[in-house]
Amino acid sequence: MEGYFTLEEANAALEQLRPLVEQLLEIRRELLSLQPELEPVLQKALGNGGSRAASQASVYFEQLREIIDRIQESGVEMKDVNSGLLDFRSLREGREVYLCWRFGEDEIRYWHDIDAGFAGRQPL
Repeated sequence: MEGYFTLEEANAALEQLRPLVEQLLEIRRELLSLQPELEPVLQKALGNGGSRAASQASVYFEQLREIIDRIQESGVEMKDVNSGLLDFRSLREGREVYLCWRFGEDEIRYWHDIDAGFAGRQPL
């Protein structure tokens, strides 16, 4: 989707996006659990070594990329993988803004100016 989301359209889109963000956050947790095993592998990789952890991490990174691509193809911007933060481009009082949603919120309740970021979130 290109263009702008109304609040109703953005909230409706969350029905498809929420499970994707949940999956993305689960993959992130799995990647973080591999971190202790990956550091020595990265050192070893310089000498053409490898490991099961590195192979699994590669699969997880590919899954993350695919999920983020699906989210962005819907016209929504993935702003933070760590917290599941999404922005929906919208119009408010004649100017471009983002409707802002973070995983765990039941619906979109915040907006911010395009250049303000999460710190500039304001209630609708």
